[in-house]
Amino acid sequence: MIIAKHIEAVAIAIIAIAAAASMATASVPQAPVVTSADAVTTHVVYVSAKRLSAAEKAAL
Repeated sequence: MIIAKHIEAVAIAIIAIAAAASMATASVPQAPVVTSADAVTTHVVYVSAKRLSAAEKAAL
């Protein structure tokens, strides 16, 4: 009878224990290790536009 009164709390406790066990036993994949500087690609962006004046900004 006591479990019937508190079935919601029991269900939440079971879900919490299952979630904690799932997180504790989950494996994390290892990230690939880059050992060569040649494998790194650096992207460069060049912006050649002029800055807007205050009057041009107000017109927008």
